[in-house]
Amino acid sequence: MFSLVALGFLVAGIAAASSSSCIGTISSLDDVSSAIECTTVNINAFTVPAGQTFKLQLLDGTTVNVLGEIQFGNMSWAGPLFEVIGNDITFNGNNQRWDGGGPFYWDGKGASGGIKKPHPMMEILISGTLNDVYVVNSPAHAFSILNPGPLTISGVTVDDSQGNYPNAQSGKVAAARNTDGFDVVGDNLVIQKSIVFNQDDCLAINMGTNITFADNYCEGGHGISIGSISSNVVVSDVEISGNNVVGSAYSFRIKTDTYATNSAVQNVTYIANTATNCTYYGVLITQSYPSNMGTPGNGVTISDINFNPGTTSLTANDGAYRVAVNCGSGSCTGNWDWSGLETSGGKAGSIINNNVITGFTQ
Repeated sequence: MFSLVALGFLVAGIAAASSSSCIGTISSLDDVSSAIECTTVNINAFTVPAGQTFKLQLLDGTTVNVLGEIQFGNMSWAGPLFEVIGNDITFNGNNQRWDGGGPFYWDGKGASGGIKKPHPMMEILISGTLNDVYVVNSPAHAFSILNPGPLTISGVTVDDSQGNYPNAQSGKVAAARNTDGFDVVGDNLVIQKSIVFNQDDCLAINMGTNITFADNYCEGGHGISIGSISSNVVVSDVEISGNNVVGSAYSFRIKTDTYATNSAVQNVTYIANTATNCTYYGVLITQSYPSNMGTPGNGVTISDINFNPGTTSLTANDGAYRVAVNCGSGSCTGNWDWSGLETSGGKAGSIINNNVITGFTQ
C-alpha cells in the first residue's frame, strides 16, 4: 500500500526539482541570492560595485548564460572581482565583455607594488565547461583556475593589450604588469582555442596533473610556463600542443624556485607548437628562479621533458637566446627527446647540468 508518508516524500521531491529548474536572472548583485537557487542562470549587463566580489555559488549541473557586458567599479582592494563555484557547470560567456577597469590600476608595478590591484579578476572553481568568456583590462592576473573536477575551457579571450603602453601612472614603462592569462592549480584540465594578449605568463601551471593546453594564441607577455614551482608540489602529465606564441619574452619555460624542495615536474610534452619573434629566451628551463641563469637548486626533480612527436619551431630575435637549460646537480633526469624542436635566429644559450637531452643541438 502506498503510504501517505511516501506520497509526501514524492510530492516534496517533485516540488524541489521543480523549484531548482527555474530560470534565475541577475541584473545586479541584489539578484544573486535568488538566482543561484535555479539551475539556469542568465546574467544581464550591469556594473559590479567597487570593492565587492561578484560571487556565484551554483547548484550542481547549473547552466550560466552571460547576456550582457559586466563592468567593475574601480577601487584599490584585494579582490577577486568575480568568483564562480560549482560542479558540472556549463558556463556560456557568449563573448560578452568582462571589463576589469585595468587603466585605473595600471602603474607599471604589477601585483607586488604601487596601487593595490584586485586579483585574480576571474576565480574559477568549477568542473564542467567554460566557453567564450571575453576579459579585457584585468588589473593584474586574469584567470585563476582551481577546478574541483574535470574542466574544459574553450574560446576564452584575455585582452590586456592596452597595458602595453605607458600611462600617466607608469612613466616610461608599460602600464600593465603581472597580467597572467591563466594561473592553474588543478587536475584534469583542458584549455583550448583561446587568445591571450598580456604582459606576463600566458599560462602558468603551478600544480596539477593531466593538463592540456592546446591550439591557443599567446602574444606579448612571457609565453607558456610551468611554475614557478615552490616546495611540496607536483606538476605531471602536461601536453602543450598546437599553440602559437608571438612576440613573447619567453616562449616555453619551466621555472623552479632556487630553494624549493620535495617537488617534481614530470612528463611534459610539447607537440607541434610555433613561436616567433621571441625577445629573450625561446626555451628556458631553470632551477634558479627568479634568476634565469643563476646558481640552481636541486630540490625539484625535472624529468621526461619532450619536444616530440611533431615539430615545434621557434624563431628568436637578434640578441635573444634560442635555448638555455640550468639544472641543479642531478635533478634533471629521465628521457628528454628534443628531436622535434627546431630553432633559428638569436644565439645559443648555455646548457648546464643536463646530459639527458637527445636529438637536439644548437
